[in-house]
Amino acid sequence: MVQLFDKGRRPGGRVATRRLDGGLEFDRVEFDHGAQYFTVRHAEFEEWLRPSLERGQVAEWTGRLVSLSNGRTSPEPSPGRRYVGVPGMSAVAGGLAEGLSIHLSERVTRLERRGTEWWLQAESTGLCGPYQQVVCALPAPQGRELLRDQPAQFLSEMAGVALSPCWALLLHFAEALPVDFEGAFVADSPLRWIANNRSKPGRSSAECWVLHASPEWSQAAFDETPATIDTWLREALWQALDIKPREVRGTSSQRWKFAIPPAPLSSRYLHDAGLRLSACGDWCGGPRVEGAFLSGWELGRLLSQT
Repeated sequence: MVQLFDKGRRPGGRVATRRLDGGLEFDRVEFDHGAQYFTVRHAEFEEWLRPSLERGQVAEWTGRLVSLSNGRTSPEPSPGRRYVGVPGMSAVAGGLAEGLSIHLSERVTRLERRGTEWWLQAESTGLCGPYQQVVCALPAPQGRELLRDQPAQFLSEMAGVALSPCWALLLHFAEALPVDFEGAFVADSPLRWIANNRSKPGRSSAECWVLHASPEWSQAAFDETPATIDTWLREALWQALDIKPREVRGTSSQRWKFAIPPAPLSSRYLHDAGLRLSACGDWCGGPRVEGAFLSGWELGRLLSQT
């Protein structure tokens, strides 16, 4: 039987949704504060997506997207079909997790090899096993730290993978912002992306915007406090939109430490057949949600044949 260990409260990592208190007016005030949407380029991903679309766990997001610089908009650089989880991005991972044995809020701290079997040391549960195969689906730096004592052939490849951070700011506004688009790729700003969460299918009517800072700015501001990030990114928003500040009803922030792989590995996954140890993620074979899916999909196909 396959068992999964996830240090988060819900499966999915950056495919995530956060809820804030909406008071009496709104039953839900929610933000997709990590991955904003996903695209489909490969047949395997398209095949998996079809039942999720039929069940309503995934829907196409048809909001108008633009390029934005100091209040001026232009057509988006890469138009195409985009999809989101419903009623939030976390529904994508939730659908995949149905029926699986998952240990949530459980951090694995050590791997131990006993003969041909693996045992895992988990913070809350203790020693777990035995297992015939182990797959590490962590960001490369975290995975490398967990596997540092193992003689895996691929550790040197993991050592060469860097991931950039991303500060996200979530803002619930009292009124709709005076713009004619639902999302924007931002230039000439600390911001890289902004989006109106309520424009996505199945969302609340609350005016909720997600702001993502650029990797470079996020790295420079990595150790700043959430209050400082809030102030700086709000100011960046007013400048990008070229409008006066608007009333904010609620706010939250998230620092994604390992958000963007600037130079993913060419391989879809890493596998040591002798140790029965593997690693996968969006830093293998290509970034984005689709890249993460294909990394696990192709590794799973290999393991099912061994």
